[in-house]
Amino acid sequence: MIFRIATWNVNSIRRRLPSIKRLVDTTNPDIICLQETKVEDNKFPTLEMAALGYKEQAIYGQKSYHGVAICSRHDLSGKRHRDWAGTTEARHVYCWIHSTIKLHNFYVPAGGDQPNPQKNKKFQQKLLFLEELTTWFSGQTPSRAILVGDLNIAPLENDVWSHHQLINVVSHTPVEVAALNKLMRKGGWIDAVRHLIPETDKLFTWWSYRSSDWKASNRGRRLDHIWVTPDLIANVKLAWVVDSARGWPVPSDHAPVVMDIDL
Repeated sequence: MIFRIATWNVNSIRRRLPSIKRLVDTTNPDIICLQETKVEDNKFPTLEMAALGYKEQAIYGQKSYHGVAICSRHDLSGKRHRDWAGTTEARHVYCWIHSTIKLHNFYVPAGGDQPNPQKNKKFQQKLLFLEELTTWFSGQTPSRAILVGDLNIAPLENDVWSHHQLINVVSHTPVEVAALNKLMRKGGWIDAVRHLIPETDKLFTWWSYRSSDWKASNRGRRLDHIWVTPDLIANVKLAWVVDSARGWPVPSDHAPVVMDIDL
């Protein structure tokens, strides 16, 4: 059975509800994982998402900041959330799909502007977050699991518009890339999107609001990811970025990433 999973940093779910409906109309995902919902749990648009067909929901929200959610047309069980790096920020929710596939949804801290953990506490938090994730996943057997979300790191040279110009910019620095690669290696994860789309191809999921014409300048970064465990990689059939969503009315600065997987 082919499952279609979408992940999207919507940068406020209430502002982006029309766009979520458009995503459903155009791509018809079975599961939508959202980041930066920016709403407390009791104000999450539960009924609106259910009306779109997503009656199963695992949410972990926070007023005005962060927030993650998994909205599904299929049974979800074992719904949980977890805090990282000494904070109670809503950045991780996870559950099981039909009690057989574990699904993690993450929103990794952006890290501020200065890539120096001694001078920038936000960057320090980001590195600690990744370190704790690595330790946690290292103690687990990588089996039938999917990890999605805004990981706020563009690890490859062609995941940014200019490797040379962004090498010292937060989200593409060597220390962040090394931390992400260590998490992937120790946790037994495989980048499902780059498994299908060659590393030689430019691929972005985020374009700054500061650009007057994001499409013309195309100064993007691939910050949003879908990973799977090795036992699922052969089941991944298709993956793509819905980059047109960046140009929809009242857009998020991120575009959805979608994967088809045979479960």
